[in-house]
Amino acid sequence: MPGWAEQVSWWHVYPLGAVGAPVRPERPEPEHEHGVVHRLDRLLGWLDHVAALGLRGVALGPVFASSTHGYDTVDHLRVDPRLGGDADLDRLVAAAHDRGLRVLLDGVFNHVGRAHPAFADVEARGPASVHAPLFRVDWDGWQPGDPVRADVFEGHGALVALDHASPEVEDLVVRVMDHWLARGADGWRLDAAYAVPDEFWARVLPRVRERHPEAWFVGEVIHGDYAGVVRASTMDSVTQYELWQGIWHGIADRNFYETAHAVERHVALLATFAPLTFVGNHDVTRIASAVGVELVPHALAILLAVAGVPSVYALDEYGTPGVKEEREGGDDAVRPELPPVPPDPAGLAPAASAVLRAHRDLLALRGRLPWLVRAHTDVLHLANRELVLRTGSGFGAVVVALSLDDEPVRLPVADAAVLVAGDGRLEPGAVQLPPRGWAVLVDEAARG
Repeated sequence: MPGWAEQVSWWHVYPLGAVGAPVRPERPEPEHEHGVVHRLDRLLGWLDHVAALGLRGVALGPVFASSTHGYDTVDHLRVDPRLGGDADLDRLVAAAHDRGLRVLLDGVFNHVGRAHPAFADVEARGPASVHAPLFRVDWDGWQPGDPVRADVFEGHGALVALDHASPEVEDLVVRVMDHWLARGADGWRLDAAYAVPDEFWARVLPRVRERHPEAWFVGEVIHGDYAGVVRASTMDSVTQYELWQGIWHGIADRNFYETAHAVERHVALLATFAPLTFVGNHDVTRIASAVGVELVPHALAILLAVAGVPSVYALDEYGTPGVKEEREGGDDAVRPELPPVPPDPAGLAPAASAVLRAHRDLLALRGRLPWLVRAHTDVLHLANRELVLRTGSGFGAVVVALSLDDEPVRLPVADAAVLVAGDGRLEPGAVQLPPRGWAVLVDEAARG
């Protein structure tokens, strides 16, 4: 894992939604087929906000040419014309770097869109197509003019699976990664990495690292043996869905035992890698809707005070709601258009202001204590509605005290000596919390 990656907290944004590009066939855009619409520049107005929050990277969702939502790629080497052209992406990457922000790209390498020219050629020419080795096709009994029976991703007919046993696919992915890393990207999120054989990544990533040794690779892995996947694939990290679920479920269900269990399993991963942690992304219900906006700081306190490489999903810093639904267009609510510029903090509602302040305070703490990325967390106190975590190393300790009780509570904080965020009142060896209160504290060594 490159050293810089352990010091980055990411701002994750889904560009097509963020800039208001149409993503479904029932809302077509004539310019998409014949020209370029320069929307990507709208993200430039958010970069100062990202840096001011204390984040150190921008994790972009898909930006390459596709037919609809970005995950049905039709050209990995061309910026989606709904977003702009190569120069627009170059400008965004340069502007991010000017502010000290790294840039992560989203690589969809498990499948392509059915409209991809390579697959269209296979449909037209059959096994004689030069692109036939890219796909897993059942040619048994096929005759010219018959539909091509190709494997698809999780039953989605519009997403044609690539053949990861094929050297041609390996060369394609290496070529795409190299192209955009050479243009300034700092790393790749590997979409649906769980659907790709580990040995494929183990062949591809070392080849890419030969030219880009400082690149960082994080795989989307939903469940399973995270550490085993990292070891076998040579990826630097994977998405920590277990911790995400343990955080929001524990808060929403008033069951911190689930949260504590997820934290303990999370800690066990640190001997192998530092996971990408989050409480929101483009595929899940927003944290404000999952737990209630007033409890977002509770979730955030866990996220930013335990080990890992944390990611904040764009607009979660304002407590923006959004519920994912299992239907066509069910992602729209969690992938909304961003305002042209960040909202004025002075004009925010009290709940949104409290969430933004929690992000600022906790990201500032995270920036001061880079050792948190691999520090060990212990559970100091646990009840259904009460949780105290202590994350420490030889450099100091951070204590998170959380309450979901309807009455004030007094919770132990071990050696914590300074309150740095939240609404608690520090007492000798303890913190007094109001109803549904939270506090983050540090010991003298971490005080700085």
